[in-house]
Amino acid sequence: QVQLVESGGGSVQAGGSLRLSCAASGNAASRACMAWFRQAPGKEREGVATISRRKGTTYYADSVQGRFTISQDNAKNTVFLQMNSLKPEDTATYYCAADERYCSGELVTSRFDYWGQGTQVTVSS
Repeated sequence: QVQLVESGGGSVQAGGSLRLSCAASGNAASRACMAWFRQAPGKEREGVATISRRKGTTYYADSVQGRFTISQDNAKNTVFLQMNSLKPEDTATYYCAADERYCSGELVTSRFDYWGQGTQVTVSS
């Protein structure tokens, strides 16, 4: 079993920054690929970024490229999402996810087996 717990959400003004953390526990082999997703009220959950646990290879959705950075500290079993230049459109609940398969660059919810409960990010104009 894998458990994921997000933290670091909050309310910020447009242009501000937040750093989200995902604390992971359980079998590391089940966490070969880590990802961040987000979901705004009334909208489908969308992928934000992925990172390979072993190689650190990253992938980003076009909507956050250049503004968000996914990183990890494997010794601490933690994945981060640094969010800069935040926009009101970034307002959503952000979820951490894990999959035992290697990252492919795909940002689809169906391939990820484990999910955290989410942390709220609100960006005001």
